[in-house]
Amino acid sequence: MGFWAINVDSMMISLLLGILFLGLFRYCIKSATSGKPGGLQNFLEIIVEMVQSNVKNSFFAKNDLIGPLALTIFCWIFLMNTMDLIPVDWIPLLAQTIAGDPHLYFKAVPTTDLNITLGFAISVFFLIIYYSVKIKGLGGFLGEFAFHPFGKWALPLNLLLELPGFLAKPVSLALRLYGNFFAGEVIFLVIALVGYWQLPLHFGWAVFHILVVTLQAYLFMMLTIVYLNQAHTHH
Repeated sequence: MGFWAINVDSMMISLLLGILFLGLFRYCIKSATSGKPGGLQNFLEIIVEMVQSNVKNSFFAKNDLIGPLALTIFCWIFLMNTMDLIPVDWIPLLAQTIAGDPHLYFKAVPTTDLNITLGFAISVFFLIIYYSVKIKGLGGFLGEFAFHPFGKWALPLNLLLELPGFLAKPVSLALRLYGNFFAGEVIFLVIALVGYWQLPLHFGWAVFHILVVTLQAYLFMMLTIVYLNQAHTHH
């Protein structure tokens, strides 16, 4: 299919994790109590409060979309990243068994697929452009590239300095997330080849990788908040 090809494995896992995310929150909301919360309610409340605190500290305009967007980005990417902690051959072997094809290729970690990380990054990039134009007007948005930082008399130099940094935002968002988890999966695959010593090595790398799983989801969320705050703020 060329350019329009869809990686069914990445899309399927992503959609299943999205449904899991929505289902957990919906179940928790329906069964929430005002008294002593259960374990799931307490855990999700901690996540919501963490996201809410970061939005309040980093986003200074008024936009009711930012909180839900930040929460969705953090939880969805966190769940995708967590798939990397499952032994690398379990899900592909299950897919091969179900399909009846021992040579079936199946990618179990969506964030090791550049298409998925670019999808997140480009969506955020379009929101940055949309809100920049909506808040500042088309002239104000374009003026940030043409007239800063050296004024209107240095327009070519301003464009040379500002445009690459602006266009680098979606690229850096996508490649940071993709690179960390592609490298992590490669290390898990290398560990799987060492034989009898793979279990303690796998456990050690998995414990360390828990930090990466959480940190990368948090970084993507925070950079989204910061970029959208810049889109809402005049120079």
